[in-house]
Amino acid sequence: MNVDELEKMENEGVEKLPSLERRTFLRAGLAVTGLFMGGTVLSLTSAEKVLGAIGGQETVAKYPYSPHYSMVMRQNLCVDCQLCMEACVRTNHVPSYGYRTTILERYRKTGPSSQERIFTPVLCNQCNRPPCVRVCPTVATYKDKTTGIIMMDEKKCIGCKTCMAACPYNARYFNEETRAVDKCNFCYDTRLSKGLKDTACVEACPAGVRVFGDLSDPASEVYSLVHKPGTVVWVLRPETGALPNVFYMNA
Repeated sequence: MNVDELEKMENEGVEKLPSLERRTFLRAGLAVTGLFMGGTVLSLTSAEKVLGAIGGQETVAKYPYSPHYSMVMRQNLCVDCQLCMEACVRTNHVPSYGYRTTILERYRKTGPSSQERIFTPVLCNQCNRPPCVRVCPTVATYKDKTTGIIMMDEKKCIGCKTCMAACPYNARYFNEETRAVDKCNFCYDTRLSKGLKDTACVEACPAGVRVFGDLSDPASEVYSLVHKPGTVVWVLRPETGALPNVFYMNA
């Protein structure tokens, strides 16, 4: 089987790799970046260079933005209490039919007759190569040059919904009142610009699922989590090439 045929196969997710095998690769200086065909073919890279999700930056000085706002989801801690979603609605005045963050649910087999339920929080991934920005005909959605947050200028939005179709994470909705598309902006206007440290969803989470901060700051918790030795960190839909700034891991 050649490489082209392998690339067409479904990526099953690195979380299915047994922990013993993960530790073995990490001791050898390798990080797991993909898992295919039930674990028979692995995608590995040097642990020192496992920064592809942020565009290949290898030093703090090369991070695209300062602050480089990012979020880490410790997925296995989520219990679907939805307090994060409620806090987001209150803080950002999200209508009943809209959303800026949601929680997906799936089941994974753990044995012949057993399975576990997994909750995955999802929001705008504030991508470094955002498809939504590329397709917007009026530049209503744009990437902030300082923080890297994907913003919406509702005055420029014509409601064509092209950005909604382009988003790999289904993270946008159309606001009927403003007649413009709305989405998560890491609570920039309602909290960050007012000097508050965390987003509303992070502050509301009782289980510490969400961790927010500056990925370019080695002293930040998000930096420590993403670069923690021996920890598998992944992003959603890496095949799109969007380079998201929301990372997932198991605590």
